[in-house]
Amino acid sequence: MLVDSHCHLDFPDFADDLDGVVGRAQAAGVGVLLTIGTHVTRYEQVVRVAERFDNVWASVGIHPHEAGVAPYADLDTLLRLAEHPKVVALGETGLDYYYDKSPRDRQRDSFRVHIEAARRTGLPVIVHTRDADDDTGAILAEEMGKGAFTGLVHCFSSGPDFAEKAVKLGLFISASGIMTFKTADILRDTLAGVPLDRLLVETDAPYLAPIPYRGKRNEPAYVAHTAAKLAEVKGVTMAEVEAATTDNFHRLFKKVSASGVTRP
Repeated sequence: MLVDSHCHLDFPDFADDLDGVVGRAQAAGVGVLLTIGTHVTRYEQVVRVAERFDNVWASVGIHPHEAGVAPYADLDTLLRLAEHPKVVALGETGLDYYYDKSPRDRQRDSFRVHIEAARRTGLPVIVHTRDADDDTGAILAEEMGKGAFTGLVHCFSSGPDFAEKAVKLGLFISASGIMTFKTADILRDTLAGVPLDRLLVETDAPYLAPIPYRGKRNEPAYVAHTAAKLAEVKGVTMAEVEAATTDNFHRLFKKVSASGVTRP
């Protein structure tokens, strides 16, 4: 079975159809879902979704878009909220210089606070980076030098240099529906070079629906299409991708495995 390592089930897009969305994911062989926190003021909504379903887990964090408007990233708050039994990661956090919706210094400060929370809790940090790979890579390397932490570069859309840097730092990389797009040849070539034991798959639902659903609302069931494209790109079977990405998820998100919940 598969894991959708990044979706946003608390978003209004799913408000009237959440049971159906989770049910269709299970029917499609997607056994575990990780719904992602983007704003600490929405923490309760994110956690409530995870509490509602045995196979749904959550993260807590401040998206870089929100870094300028959310309460300033506070280490003690993140540590406290991460104690919830269904919170298994910090983030998403990171840098987004494409939209620049928040001041870059606030983004960088927030990113570092999330990394420190990840270091202290042992939970992985979920990294968002867009048009900011140089600064993202520099911060990750500098912070890793202060003390080890684990993490995942989600919705990977960068090039081979950043992929190599992330892997060397011990991070995992997540493939999204972007890799199924016709214009994504460079991304597919980059992911082909990433070791299978460092790859996960995700939807980023409700965004970035893969082919053949592009332009429609994305949902966790569709992660199977991304996994199939990843198998094609890596030259392995779908079963190998399912087994590897699920195992990688559980190696990274250790709190899920420690909960005693049986793997899919």
